[in-house]
Amino acid sequence: MLVRRTLGNVEVVSFSGSLDASVATQIRKELKEVFDDGKIRVVIDLGDVSFVDSSGLSVLVTALKTARAAGGDVVLSRVNPSVRSILELTRLHRVLEVFEDPEAAAARLEP
Repeated sequence: MLVRRTLGNVEVVSFSGSLDASVATQIRKELKEVFDDGKIRVVIDLGDVSFVDSSGLSVLVTALKTARAAGGDVVLSRVNPSVRSILELTRLHRVLEVFEDPEAAAARLEP
């Protein structure tokens, strides 16, 4: 489900559709594989994600905690307005930085 690509020392992951309870377990597993591969600087590109529920938010927070525990970080890119409003309502936009495109996000994570 996740599509992975590398920009410098940063892993960019993307997927499409909804990030909700129906896919949260699978996305969490696939993100764990990213971290298990030693990738600790990760951009999650939400450009093709139309909806996020509490399960999806949990996936994002877990990814952030995992990366930071390993000395890395997670940022978001291409967040559509409806997903952005959920991030703002939950105040997650204060802990998960949001960038307009994956390249700008990756540049922020470069060591």
